[in-house]
Amino acid sequence: MASSSSHQTQLYVQVPSTCLPIVYSPEYNITFMGLEKLHPFDAGKWGKVIHFLKEEQFITDEMIVPAREASEEDLLVVHTKRYLNRLKWSLVVATITEIPPLIFLPNFLVQRKVLRPLRTQTGGTIMAGKLAMDRGWAINVGGGFHHCSSDKGGGFCAYADITLAIKFLFERVDGVSRATIIDLDAHQGNGHERDFLDDRRVYIMDVYNRYIYPGDGFAKRAIKRKVELDWGTEDTEYLQKVELHCEGALNEIRPDIIVYNAGTDVLDGDPLGGLAISPQGIVKRDEIVFRAARRRGIPILMVTSGGYQKKTARIIADSILNLHRQRLIGGEVLDGAGPSMVPVMMSKSVSSGSTLNVI
Repeated sequence: MASSSSHQTQLYVQVPSTCLPIVYSPEYNITFMGLEKLHPFDAGKWGKVIHFLKEEQFITDEMIVPAREASEEDLLVVHTKRYLNRLKWSLVVATITEIPPLIFLPNFLVQRKVLRPLRTQTGGTIMAGKLAMDRGWAINVGGGFHHCSSDKGGGFCAYADITLAIKFLFERVDGVSRATIIDLDAHQGNGHERDFLDDRRVYIMDVYNRYIYPGDGFAKRAIKRKVELDWGTEDTEYLQKVELHCEGALNEIRPDIIVYNAGTDVLDGDPLGGLAISPQGIVKRDEIVFRAARRRGIPILMVTSGGYQKKTARIIADSILNLHRQRLIGGEVLDGAGPSMVPVMMSKSVSSGSTLNVI
């Protein structure tokens, strides 16, 4: 039962104990007459991650938590009605997603082929927030739309899924009153920063290339731990900084939930990120973040965010497999232990640089 201040949502559902807290839907993938190829983003990368995880026999379809599309009521927890109405204009969506030909398509097609996949990924992030509290960890294979705030989209981000996941937890789960966002996408996460600018319950650590989009000075005021990187930063310096500041952030304030924005656009050769991190460096980075969370017993939600090369999906899959090998995810579920909802928490009443920019 939702409290009087909370609407009825289909996103906080009972999940069988046979499922891993990995959220995905085939609806995530954007395929529409090849238009998605006009953006450097691999619009099918989420499905490829799942394919690799199945190939390695880490998961089966039955073990995946199927993502549900966020409804308008769900979105209104953060977004203004005015902003959601603006998405009914194809020009606005073309600008946010940086796919100019969308201007010429009727909006019902834009809704079905572009925005519905993004709403489903957004629903997946909200669902994964609850799962992380129940299971100790969760991964949404999509999401991480960190340039979108309550009233403005951009950089391929049409919905503020990180803000939504945190606000849902604050409203609906007892004992969640502090959240830490660790944003390691190559771009500054100006969307959630604008949303939480004056909210002392949310601690933001952001590590990004200082020279690229969005260069949002106003939003930077929300960052409690800001790590600005130079062009071409490589593994050794990067991993040292990630570990130092991750430990520092979690020692400074102990949150009830960590939202980890695990963008892979830090990869060497990424057309937009401008950094030079190896595939092994990304796998190690994710391990550092999960180890810091697990050592402290803090639930962690990971979203995959930006990453614009064909090899990105393989790296995300390799990282998830490594987290399992390191016993940082999966053990308690794979052993078939526990009820479907582990009672950790109870529900409350039940542009500088390029003109082409992305998450």
